[in-house]
Amino acid sequence: MCGITGIFDTRGTRPVDAAVLQRMNDSQLHRGPDEGSVHLEPGLGFGHRRLSIIDIATGQQPLFNEDGSVVVVFNGEIYNYQGLIPELQAAGHRFHTKSDTEVIVHAWEQWGDKCVERFRGMFAFVLWDRNRQTLFMARDRLGVKPLYYALLDDGTLLFGSELKSLLAHGGLKRELDPLAVEEYFALGYVAEPRTIFRQAKKLPPAHSLAIRRGQ
Repeated sequence: MCGITGIFDTRGTRPVDAAVLQRMNDSQLHRGPDEGSVHLEPGLGFGHRRLSIIDIATGQQPLFNEDGSVVVVFNGEIYNYQGLIPELQAAGHRFHTKSDTEVIVHAWEQWGDKCVERFRGMFAFVLWDRNRQTLFMARDRLGVKPLYYALLDDGTLLFGSELKSLLAHGGLKRELDPLAVEEYFALGYVAEPRTIFRQAKKLPPAHSLAIRRGQ
């Protein structure tokens, strides 16, 4: 289990507050006690809490492609990653780690949003492609790994493995969704894509979401 979180300016490149991002990341310390790292660039901030399982020595996140134009934060495991590495290497991609995380960035470069069709495993990941100015997030078919997001009124997109990381930002409205309350009492849980807060959503299983900055 790991924890991912982040802030994305969908409209431009407003600076991300490093202290806010760190607070969001720290709220998920229990999900990844081994390491915690953040990445900041204009209009974007990624955070990751790591529980080391695969490639303990070099599998730190956020993780980048060769030229640093694609960055990913990932929670879960890609079971068939070792089978995908030779195929991606044959296509010209160079690997610097032995982690399943690096397969995601190169698969995105090679197949775009169709990369999720090649993955077998349990996963929630968010990546940023600077060249395409695109933020892409995806969740595994059975929804084993969680992923929450919220679009604030000012165009800021928040995401995280848990709602508490979104709340740690400070900008999420705490207005309850009455339909979510009804679902909770009727079903014992709140079904995707709804969450207890009206402004926040949960990415459903087997779904992806792509946002091109400014569009």
